[in-house]
Amino acid sequence: MPTTDGSAGNNCEEAVISHSGPYPHQQPDPEWQSPPSGCCLSSTDIHVWRGWLDQPRRRVDQLAYSLSADERMRAARFHFETDRVRFIVARGMLRSILSLYLGIEAGQVELYYQRQGKPYLPESLNQAPIHFSMAHSHQLAVYAFVHAREIGIDLEYAQPMPGLWQTAAAFMSEHELSLLSALPADQQQQAFYLCWTRKEAYIKARGVGLAQPLEQLDVSMTPGKPARLLSVEGKPDETWRWAMQSFTPAAGYVAALAVEGYGTNVTYWDSATLHLACDQGKESHGMKPL
Repeated sequence: MPTTDGSAGNNCEEAVISHSGPYPHQQPDPEWQSPPSGCCLSSTDIHVWRGWLDQPRRRVDQLAYSLSADERMRAARFHFETDRVRFIVARGMLRSILSLYLGIEAGQVELYYQRQGKPYLPESLNQAPIHFSMAHSHQLAVYAFVHAREIGIDLEYAQPMPGLWQTAAAFMSEHELSLLSALPADQQQQAFYLCWTRKEAYIKARGVGLAQPLEQLDVSMTPGKPARLLSVEGKPDETWRWAMQSFTPAAGYVAALAVEGYGTNVTYWDSATLHLACDQGKESHGMKPL
């Protein structure tokens, strides 16, 4: 629910926002904090959460209990048990996190879906409003939450890519392919994943899916340089509309955020202690600028 200071939700102390470095889109590896018992989002906050998908059976059962009938049917369609369990955990954690913002039980969270599959909250539950995005790869899931802005997040397990150039040619523009080829060989795989996750985060933020050909947009990809949307074919205004940031959620993973507008601050929460934090009412904040 909206509050008098323009934030969404309650039970969350105001956090100190720090500004550092000449490149606001180039961030070091974030520090992941223990979550609070209740969460709020001001108009400038972005909350990023991470959670591991391989959980004890008892925890999996708890999360499965919160799923909707539709989500349980989707889980049952997975052929492999590992994939089924990871789907259950990813969706269950999303519901658990949303419950902190909405002040309801995880099983009471209702999710609707746009045409391209992007989930959203119905207006009856989401008067704030909260926008969110999620991604999972291998053993990890990441989630992003923001107040009244479009947002997208993507995650990849950065395993070696024997067919890197063949894959790159399928989604990179000619300009990006020339940039990739100009990089030292030992930076090309990192650049590949930076490019891929930034593009995916952007199209997820817009909710357009494969309706936006990836080769028709350009993003920065040089390791160590700021994350930026450089151009979108036929949409010259998009470059100043969206901010981007790449980060490392865990060793061996690459993730990216795309958010509508600038002047936001990112908090990184680790869901590993989510259930303990809810029981004990602990609060901890760690802010970084985007």
